[in-house]
Order: sequence, then structure tokens, then C-alpha cells
Amino acid sequence: MPENNRYAILTAKRLTMQKVKIMNKDSFAFVIYMIHACAQKWKMLPSEVYKKLQDSGCIDQFLVPHYDILHTQGTEYIVENINDYLSARGVCV
Repeated sequence: MPENNRYAILTAKRLTMQKVKIMNKDSFAFVIYMIHACAQKWKMLPSEVYKKLQDSGCIDQFLVPHYDILHTQGTEYIVENINDYLSARGVCV
């Protein structure tokens, strides 16, 4: 394999790995809290909200990666952001 191809593959893998954030204890508690906040606002069961968030990628692609910023915001603001995220992906709440 040519050296430049190996470098490109390693760089792509490194970039992919950097985008993935592992859920820790704090972000896990935050996600649970937001599931319940959304459930209350939308008058749904938490299990229904969880399914929508998980299926849309909201947990892995929005809440966990942006936990550092989101957890400093108000609950109502974050619920609206989640609603916007879901709406942009065609998910109705």
C-alpha cells in the first residue's frame, strides 16, 4: 500500500474517533434528565421519548457530544433545541 494512502486512512480513522464522544456518568444523568423533561413537556412516556431520541440520533449525535455546552443552559431551552433537532429530521412529537 502506498504511504500516502496509509496516511489518509489513519487520518480518517483518527478524525472519526475524535467525533465520537463516550457517555460518562455526568452526561448519562443529563440525558436521563432531558428525556424526562421532554416527556413532561410533550405529555409522553419517557420510554417513548427515549425511542424517538435514540432512533433519530439525538442522544449520540447531539446531547452527548454537546453536553459541555448544553448542561449550562436552561431546561426549557434545551427541550426546544431537542424539538428543533427532531423536527429537522422529520420526527413528530
